[in-house]
Amino acid sequence: MTFATLRSKGVGDTQAVAGAVASLARAGDLVLLVGELGVGKTAFVQGFARRLGVTVPVTSPTFTLVHRYEATPVIHHVDVYRLDRLSELADLGLPEMFEEGVTLIEWGDVVSPALPSDFLEIVLTYVDDTAVDDAAVDERDIAFRVVGGSWTGRVAALRRALES
Repeated sequence: MTFATLRSKGVGDTQAVAGAVASLARAGDLVLLVGELGVGKTAFVQGFARRLGVTVPVTSPTFTLVHRYEATPVIHHVDVYRLDRLSELADLGLPEMFEEGVTLIEWGDVVSPALPSDFLEIVLTYVDDTAVDDAAVDERDIAFRVVGGSWTGRVAALRRALES
């Protein structure tokens, strides 16, 4: 169920939205980040991590596949862009990640059939760049969809957090 769509006017907005989501995160949560290259998935993780107290640089794990950040809860940042097969997910140790902290997966839609059916999906899309003014180039729409019970029970709280 998609329950909200917000407009981000730049990286700062995207990170602020991520911070609102992070304020409700708990160990065991799974967040799938979906969108084209460069749309702001890693920027989202940066805002999420900052809200949970991470002070080290948060970068894309495109080549290492997984970054772990000490926070409460622990944050696992996964990028599955370079995986060739779903079977490669087993090598990443995802079940252990799910137990230990919150896991954010870039390109999560690609591997969703192999994941638990309880997650928050965040879809970032470019706003039509045919707008007359150049400011529209940095705009993104951020849509939220919940699957399963864990995040469904927090939809009202998430709406309130996103409104601020």
